[in-house]
Amino acid sequence: MTSAKTALIIGASRGLGLGLVKTLLADGWQVTATVRNPQNAQALQALGNVRIEKLDMDDQQAVIALSQQLKGDVFDLLFVNAGVKGPDVQTPGGATLAEVGQLFFTNAVAPINLAQRFAGQIRADSGVLAFMSSVLGSVTMPDSPDLALYKASKAALNSMTNSFVTQLGDQKLTVLSLHPGWVKTDMGGEGADIDVETSTRGLIDQVNAYSGKGGHHFVNYKGETIPW
Repeated sequence: MTSAKTALIIGASRGLGLGLVKTLLADGWQVTATVRNPQNAQALQALGNVRIEKLDMDDQQAVIALSQQLKGDVFDLLFVNAGVKGPDVQTPGGATLAEVGQLFFTNAVAPINLAQRFAGQIRADSGVLAFMSSVLGSVTMPDSPDLALYKASKAALNSMTNSFVTQLGDQKLTVLSLHPGWVKTDMGGEGADIDVETSTRGLIDQVNAYSGKGGHHFVNYKGETIPW
């Protein structure tokens, strides 16, 4: 009998993060999940067999504290799901310096900072590091000008991920930049194409399919490659 696979999901109180935890638990994984506010994580707590840790990914001291808390743990999957949509008005002249700074820090800088901290705890050879990206992060596919800043922040995440991968040295790590589809969440809205279960099932299928392959891949929940 092989021991259960282990996952660390960053940003799991609701939406896709919560859905990822549900899917992994159904597949028999052991899951550690982070939330910014444990008091607002009732849906996650109700799942039962989940280790819940508090984390604001933007807070460097909190990231360091979590790495100390989880020191010695080895993960088959680290999935950085946390992110924000950004300001309501996404034209360059319609957002403040603080709003743009917050958006880019949360969506592009903080995920890589966290990944650097935990990369050494991802299982050698078979482990997967996944980032919740978006097809909107593709600079070759013009789309959604009303989300110009969000698009740019996801392109920045992809770029930061590429830079991070070049710094891994001898560590053979499979890195995925994943597009979840247009999903019925607080961010995606009720008019979206697919439900959370369909998306997260597909995302975890890609994690399993790419395990051990190495390299950096930009794919959607169906496994289709997205142009950078």
